[in-house]
Amino acid sequence: MRVVGGSERGRALRSPKGDDIRPTSDRVREAVFNMLDTLGGVDDATVADLFAGTGAFGIEALSRGASSATFVERDRAAAALVQANLDALGLAERGRVLRLDVVRWLDTAGPVDVAFADPPYAFDQWPVVLDRLQAGLLVAESNRELDLGARWELLRCKHYGSTVVHVARTALDSPGDLR
Repeated sequence: MRVVGGSERGRALRSPKGDDIRPTSDRVREAVFNMLDTLGGVDDATVADLFAGTGAFGIEALSRGASSATFVERDRAAAALVQANLDALGLAERGRVLRLDVVRWLDTAGPVDVAFADPPYAFDQWPVVLDRLQAGLLVAESNRELDLGARWELLRCKHYGSTVVHVARTALDSPGDLR
């Protein structure tokens, strides 16, 4: 797995051993960032990488000019892996790794410009995340199409094999509109 664009393009990311973390493929990440580029990109954005795993989404955003990224990951080994990747790429001062449950983090989290949410496919608390998340743009990855609810306006939904990527923005009439 590598950073696919920006200042760290081509640099390797450490990946976990075993099947506990399902890293998003380079191909899918590149497609996601191409979609985001058509929407204004991530330059100077504040980013949240939820269910961070390896931190690939947030690190990619930092590589492409995001001002900061918060990585939320409850698994101790995965959080350490994210920190190791940030350190190895010299991005640690712009990234913050929080070893917390995402749903708990959302109770106190402030708004971000872009949020990446890539939980385990068995995750069943999407309605809670979608209701509490304060983000201008959302990239949600799942193994199925999601009902994003009234707070979100679906911009794109793309299938990549068994992976379904949703790109949405806060709906104009939604409470807490960030645009």
